[in-house]
Amino acid sequence: MEYNTNRLKLVIPEYGRNIHKMIDYAIQIKNRKKRNRCAWSIIKLMTDSVYPKYYKSIPFFQHKLWNQLLIMSKYQLDIDTPFPKPNLKETYNINFCNKRIIYPEYLTRFRYYGKIIRNMIHAAIRCKNTQKKEGLFYAIANTMKKNYLRWNKNIVKDDVIFKDLKELSKGKICLMKHTDSLLQCSHIFKYKK
Repeated sequence: MEYNTNRLKLVIPEYGRNIHKMIDYAIQIKNRKKRNRCAWSIIKLMTDSVYPKYYKSIPFFQHKLWNQLLIMSKYQLDIDTPFPKPNLKETYNINFCNKRIIYPEYLTRFRYYGKIIRNMIHAAIRCKNTQKKEGLFYAIANTMKKNYLRWNKNIVKDDVIFKDLKELSKGKICLMKHTDSLLQCSHIFKYKK
């Protein structure tokens, strides 16, 4: 029995092993006319097997298929293509470069509060009215507590929320000195059900 782990790795796995075998067979054909005919039939199979019918008439799509055919053959297939052949270096840099993905800063820490909380904090800090500002701070803290309880089913203390709010606002909002408490966890869980 032959396992896939023992076989050669596919260049573009979406097309399957049979298409790759056909391309390997086409590379071995000596007659250029027969090789071109074989390439056209492989393109037809690639179109029929993977993509819906309405893609067939799009010129850019056909160009993409011919480029993928050459990529799968590792540029060993010498055929007459209806489109210009891609440059080996450009294609290699675009398709096979392993670039590290940099995630936005708001996704790394305190992501359970959400990005909207960060926007609310910035808007509350810019508010001019001090009484309204204080109310906004408590509304944000209550929303943070609700969001925290959505992710973590445990009961959370107000001090944790106040500490996180201070850290998210970079020290501009500090509610730890105040005696007002946030919504009780039982009250939040009651409306959740």
